[in-house]
Amino acid sequence: MKNLINIFSLLLIINFFAYSQTNKNLSLYDNKTQVDTIFIMKKSAWGAVLRSAIIPGLGQIYNESYWKAPLIWGLTGWFVYNWIELNNLYIDNKNLFQQYKSSIFRLRRDFYRDQRDKFAIYIGLLYFLNLVDAYVDAHLYDFYIENNFRNDFQLNFRINF
Repeated sequence: MKNLINIFSLLLIINFFAYSQTNKNLSLYDNKTQVDTIFIMKKSAWGAVLRSAIIPGLGQIYNESYWKAPLIWGLTGWFVYNWIELNNLYIDNKNLFQQYKSSIFRLRRDFYRDQRDKFAIYIGLLYFLNLVDAYVDAHLYDFYIENNFRNDFQLNFRINF
């Protein structure tokens, strides 16, 4: 038992000294680094959403994410095509059920209606995701990561109990 307490104490000491963070530049109002600049976004997020609301994919073109527009158009076309096909099958089976009163036509009618409704939901979700993507992409358009890597070497070690 005493060995277990010693091991536990040793691990706590190692954890305390091995996991450390530097406290450099913690002040938000450091006088040396304060710069009087105003950030102005180059792309309007709501402008991108409005463009994508009018024509899906247009907001992505506005944000210069050109590869996303054909993807949105292709998925929308495929979803609409499947919705039309399933709607035609639903109408055919609805008419056959009304004509023959067979349970097989009723089951097929219900199946095609459910599948058609799923594709309507897919179209709505794709439209919504198109708007969200245009908004987020416009906000991140000016995002820049500076490659200012320090030559400091740090070793962090952490043990959680």
